[in-house]
Amino acid sequence: MQEVIRGLTLLVLIAAFSGCEVVAEPPTSNALDTRAAEAPVADVVPEPLPPPPEAPAPQANLLEEQVIRVFETAGPGVVNITSRSISYDFFLRAMPQEGSGSGFVYDDRGHIVTNFHVIEGASELHVTFFDETRVPAEVVGFDPSNDLAVIKVDVPPDLLRVIPLGDSDRLKVGRFLVAIGNPFGLQQTLTTGVVSSLGRIIESPDGRFIGEIIQTDAAINPGNSGGPLLDLDGGVVGVNSAIVSPSGASAGIGFAITVGTVKRVVPELIARGRYAHPWLGYEPMDVSGNLAALLNRNGVRTPGGGGVLVARLVARGPAATAGIRGPSQVGLLGNLAIPLGADYILAIDGEPVTMSRDITVLLETKHRVGDRVKVTIWREGQVLDVQVSLGERPD
Repeated sequence: MQEVIRGLTLLVLIAAFSGCEVVAEPPTSNALDTRAAEAPVADVVPEPLPPPPEAPAPQANLLEEQVIRVFETAGPGVVNITSRSISYDFFLRAMPQEGSGSGFVYDDRGHIVTNFHVIEGASELHVTFFDETRVPAEVVGFDPSNDLAVIKVDVPPDLLRVIPLGDSDRLKVGRFLVAIGNPFGLQQTLTTGVVSSLGRIIESPDGRFIGEIIQTDAAINPGNSGGPLLDLDGGVVGVNSAIVSPSGASAGIGFAITVGTVKRVVPELIARGRYAHPWLGYEPMDVSGNLAALLNRNGVRTPGGGGVLVARLVARGPAATAGIRGPSQVGLLGNLAIPLGADYILAIDGEPVTMSRDITVLLETKHRVGDRVKVTIWREGQVLDVQVSLGERPD
């Protein structure tokens, strides 16, 4: 039976294939391929990529650019000052001496600001400019109490590169500073640093005190005196004046007179040749807390903690005219002479003072001749306020 089925299946397949038409697929045309290869192809030009955004300049580079700009702008206004003076030896033989310092051009009339100690005692002065031009100079005015002086030169206007004055009241500890000067006679030397402290007090050349001093760690050496201390805007904020150093060279502690003092004093030096200092008309004696306690134990009354004792009054001076009392007698405590019966000064216009230098600094930095100030005094256990019109300190 199976053989019959296989035979019938084979007959059906033969019959199906015998009625079918086999169609051949046409061949692919070579001509079409050739035309396609010969067709022109347009050149494709890629658009340029946009430049990458500029990376912000490192802060160090910005600081360098500011320092360079300050030097290029202010440097030509810094001068070298050489002085010649005569001293005498033990046998009275004349011995010429030379000194060197710095200064800066103050205005277009040839005025140059420097330190008093740079020109002190000089019989000859010469100024050397940035282009090596060397000319004689004359003294216009000076103020030993503020260690400032003004000299004058007669030169073509193109040599007078005036350096603008900045604002020392805006300074803060940590602000960056630039010093330009001629240390050891090396002209156009720049050093950098920061404001290390403000409000320092240093001794002036005449033995008094200069207040509101800027302390900086910018390297200041002999020969830098009188040169400008500048902010990064290129304005003068101070006049380099002194250093603290066991070796006499920079130890990272330099002092500069504030430009606020320059603005107050220099116009007077140019106009009058001198500066009028406010004056109370008395001689002080500083009484420390320990001395006050010792006096109290010996029956001499003092204000608690001591203060500034009026050791002597100048007759018809401002303090005497206002009614402040000087000593009525002098007592001895061991080898120490103590004025007795005198007033103690406790404050000026409400600002406490504990030493005579506090009074000097307050008067110099905040007042002028003719100002009326309130002086708080202690008198035999009472605290009183006295109005004093400040006079001009005698030379």
